[in-house]
Amino acid sequence: MTTEDQHPHPIGQPISTGLLTEAGEADIDTFKALVAAELERVRDRSLGLTTDVLDHAELTAQHSRLMSPLVWDLAHVGNYEELWLLRAAAGIDPMRPEIDDLYDAFEHPRSERPTLPLLSPAEAQDYIGLVRRKVLHSLETIRLSPDRPLLDAGFVYRMVIQHEHQHDETMLATHQLRRGAPVFPATDQDPAPRDDRVLPAEVLVEAGDFVMGTSTDTWALDNERPAHTVSLPAFWIDTMPVSNAAYRAFIADGGYDQERWWSPAGWEWRCTSGKRAPAFWVSEGDQWLRRRFGHVEQLPDDEPVQHVCWYEADAYARWAGKRLPTETEWEKAASWDPVSRTKHRFPWGDEPPDPTRANLGQRRYRPAPVGSFPEGASPVGARQMLGDVWEWTSTDFTGHPGFCVFPYREYSEVFFGNEYKVLRGGSWASDPTACRTTFRNWDYPIRRQIFAGFRCARDA
Repeated sequence: MTTEDQHPHPIGQPISTGLLTEAGEADIDTFKALVAAELERVRDRSLGLTTDVLDHAELTAQHSRLMSPLVWDLAHVGNYEELWLLRAAAGIDPMRPEIDDLYDAFEHPRSERPTLPLLSPAEAQDYIGLVRRKVLHSLETIRLSPDRPLLDAGFVYRMVIQHEHQHDETMLATHQLRRGAPVFPATDQDPAPRDDRVLPAEVLVEAGDFVMGTSTDTWALDNERPAHTVSLPAFWIDTMPVSNAAYRAFIADGGYDQERWWSPAGWEWRCTSGKRAPAFWVSEGDQWLRRRFGHVEQLPDDEPVQHVCWYEADAYARWAGKRLPTETEWEKAASWDPVSRTKHRFPWGDEPPDPTRANLGQRRYRPAPVGSFPEGASPVGARQMLGDVWEWTSTDFTGHPGFCVFPYREYSEVFFGNEYKVLRGGSWASDPTACRTTFRNWDYPIRRQIFAGFRCARDA
């Protein structure tokens, strides 16, 4: 294990909110220094989820068939970094071509990864460390030329940084599923900012055009592009995500026992799975507890519900007389200013996230209470649309009109279709570099281990 002194951004401490957000305007040397700092920051986080806190047995175990062994994730982020930053960007020969197949997510599903001849934790750490040293060395002389789309505005570095942060969130989901001794704190460092305002249950989003997606954000991945104008009728959307208390009322009213609230596929899942509450909830007498990273605690009524699948979110919305928002509705409610008729990168504007505006970056290991972060509200008044919990939408994952693959099909295009539902907004476990109002996530509608909740909408 490495000491905290060797890792200046220990997990659980406030971390930067994306040094590169505005770095496109910086000179090239400053930009490269910021790239190096962000690469180191995300690596500190990865090690803080793996070799810094767990032993060999825990790192090599498969804690759930839904997830990879943590040592696979650790070596995979290094292999991905080698592929894109050394081979593709810098033209450097492969370091360990014989392991490429082992860490190709499309060659081996998660269920079979424990049977592969994976690098040991020590070998994985040595490998990713060597890759990183070569990356930082090549960064000193590489030319970020607009003639090479992969390097234009440093895109490939932004992509790799986001990829590792996304795997860190996946590793946090693995930690939630593991049964070993707790390694993360049970209590928060600081309370989320609140105000005394009595919030309306819903906010109105007026009819009209708005710009969805982006063609200019240098962090944007292919499925966020291009920007395009969409016209929507007026609709109402919940001011806050659905809380644990509200979801408990659905359970108490027999929501899991009444087929009328469920879609046909949802009811089949409900009956086959036998689920009767969100994942990690524990019923004890007349009260609900939850298991969170090895800690068993009273279920907090005022937090957003999380660890619900799409079918559960859809059933709750029907029970409440509403529906899930479409992805387009969600983005308009989060980003569009109806007064200035401009779109914001974040709900509150274009300034980078900070702890007064959103619960991001693994600060709390849990969602903040609903109604928190008044300074992070969107122009229409919706709160917590960035951070806390990923929010299910009713939309299948497809490309925007004019979608173009870049730089590889396996990031987005191979998932297009009706098998996956879109989630928006990020969670408390998402890093700010991978959170913005255009960012799109997707998953199977049965997934519950992810840090996902929802809010409801209805026609105006």
